[in-house]
Amino acid sequence: MQANRFREALLNESLFPVTWELVPGRGAREAAQEKALANAQLAAAKERIHALTLTDNPGGCPAMSADFMGSEIIKLGIEPLVHFTCKDKNRSQIESQLYALDRTGIRNVLVMSGDYPVSGFQGRPAPVFDLDPCHLLQLISDMNRGLTYPGVKGNICHQPSNFFPGAVVSPFKATEAEQMVQYYKLKKKIAAGAQFIVTQLGYDARKFHEVLLFMKQNGLNIPLVGNVYILPYGAAKMMNRNELPGSVVTDKLLAEIDRERNSPDKGEAARTLRAARLYAVLKGMGYSGVHIGGHNIKYEQVEEIIRQGESLIPQWKELVRCFDNPLPGGFYYYEPDAETGLNRETPIARRGRPLDAGVGCSYGFSRFFHKIMFERGKKLYGFMKELCHLLAGSAMENIFHKLEHLAKVVLFDCRDCGDCALIDVAYLCPMSQCPKNQRNGACGGSFGGWCEVYPGKKRCIYVLAYSRLKKYGEEIQLEKGIVPPCNWDLHQTSSWINFYLGKDHVSQRQISSSSEK
Repeated sequence: MQANRFREALLNESLFPVTWELVPGRGAREAAQEKALANAQLAAAKERIHALTLTDNPGGCPAMSADFMGSEIIKLGIEPLVHFTCKDKNRSQIESQLYALDRTGIRNVLVMSGDYPVSGFQGRPAPVFDLDPCHLLQLISDMNRGLTYPGVKGNICHQPSNFFPGAVVSPFKATEAEQMVQYYKLKKKIAAGAQFIVTQLGYDARKFHEVLLFMKQNGLNIPLVGNVYILPYGAAKMMNRNELPGSVVTDKLLAEIDRERNSPDKGEAARTLRAARLYAVLKGMGYSGVHIGGHNIKYEQVEEIIRQGESLIPQWKELVRCFDNPLPGGFYYYEPDAETGLNRETPIARRGRPLDAGVGCSYGFSRFFHKIMFERGKKLYGFMKELCHLLAGSAMENIFHKLEHLAKVVLFDCRDCGDCALIDVAYLCPMSQCPKNQRNGACGGSFGGWCEVYPGKKRCIYVLAYSRLKKYGEEIQLEKGIVPPCNWDLHQTSSWINFYLGKDHVSQRQISSSSEK
């Protein structure tokens, strides 16, 4: 099997690999596709780029399949890095897609939630977020070991695949709750099988340094790749208004870019220099590589950023001041280091900080009933277990289920999935209250604590969950254990009966925990 040059370069501490993002665009034979392939051919010939990353329906809009474009690019002799999102397909289609990638020889995949779909053919498409990135990484890990599943004549074991999966983290969040749930989910992604991490887009040196320190101090010893985006005024303005969720451009930086575009070259030299400086800062800090992106970027611009960036590395500590772009009142995990402009290795004291969201009495009510009904040895546990065993399969089961569902609709906006994740998210339902159905932590698109899909209208449920748990000193629960995807065999059945009969993921986790003891 041919060596994976991107993987080899990323794991080689003496190298500093560069990936370049190509956007296939909408259409089959349009200018965007031809331009992407022409750039890929040039990058393959010049051998300065270690992998070409291919976006998957960026912005939630339809586009040429990143998988197919990857199969074209691999023929040119350069590694593709396919963005593999969890949206628009269920777990069966995801598995099928992975088989096709494996067959084609595409090994590098960057796993992420994906952008929420926007209006397409005859309106907005139905959002499909059947798996989240943790689940997808688990699937890829199983495939790399040789996926095993039951068949008619016993277990079937596939030949192992050879994927090199990565994941994404955003250190550029404004609030404590947003930032901490990003880091909790980062730990879960690595536990699920992520072999490298790429940062979201931002221009704050302290934040870049923060995630590097966080990974080091928590023993997350895999390569970290920094995102370097060549930022024109138009894109900067959209990011500043949060129209490209997850990408952070502050008012200060936007004003700086606005001044630059009045130059004779409309700010092109300044954009290139900013990207080169960030390249140098990231390499100086100790990042493993960089991911270069930007709209309508030519290969020559990428090569110039690499050239300038390498020449600026001896000055990287002085260049840190060029990326002093904090969000107003923004949260940092570590204490500031006034001397370097980066961070000290001491985390700030979070316990005394105010909560980022209010905690109503309903959560206390939910905690109380959980303790007496769903914890073994408590007052109502034995009674409820015996009752549910009697009701299961009887004529009364349907009535019991309807009463349970009605109560949970009123309290939790229940969608009756039957495999309830309320306890995993501080009694907030990820299937009804998170548009992306994230069961293991927030996606990267929240801004100022608000949901990506409903900015200014609806709080991210993980911001609410973090606040609820922090009030009781239990926020660390959000990093413990990967919550499995919803088992749709249980859809529209009683989650209480499923729990007491050992059918849902919560009861199975309790059984597993008890057996380990």
